[in-house]
Amino acid sequence: MDAIRTLNSRTVVLPATDIDTDQIIPARFLTTTTREGLGADLFHDWRFTADGEENPEFVLNQPQSSGCSILVAGRNFGCGSSREHAPWALLDYGLQAVISTEIADIFRSNSLKNGFLPIVIDDVSHRWLLDNPGCEVTIDIEQSTLTLPGGKTVSYPIDDFARYCLLEGIDQLGFLQKHNTEIDQYEETRPWKP
Repeated sequence: MDAIRTLNSRTVVLPATDIDTDQIIPARFLTTTTREGLGADLFHDWRFTADGEENPEFVLNQPQSSGCSILVAGRNFGCGSSREHAPWALLDYGLQAVISTEIADIFRSNSLKNGFLPIVIDDVSHRWLLDNPGCEVTIDIEQSTLTLPGGKTVSYPIDDFARYCLLEGIDQLGFLQKHNTEIDQYEETRPWKP
């Protein structure tokens, strides 16, 4: 994972509610245990027609979405089954964050562990983002803020450990490995042995 301090991007808007993990990355594409290549099948059943052609009506296939790394989605994003492949697919496609008023707990946890930023904001700010696709926003991970055009700043919740890992560019294993010396010292000096 790369360390993330701020994200600055135009937004791409997918206003549908209850977007589940099977819509994010359909189960038939979960034949890999690696993260690479999953972006090609992100939102597959929406991005492509039955004959495999790009659906020109789907927002990610439209020219104005090119280069956007922040997705604004409808309420209850990431619901459904617990699959780590969903944030992997979003990241592999080039998205780095999703903004909504509600994000499923397991998806949120999987995302933070993999360097994808799930942001929950208030209804009014969310509605403004839905109504203004392609606007330039800035996400500050350290301050836990989202800055909208015109300078309005919106706070979002993120637990301290997740924020620390994002800022350091590490996952849970990386956090433990940073403390190998202390762990080894404890193992050598503890009064009991397994």
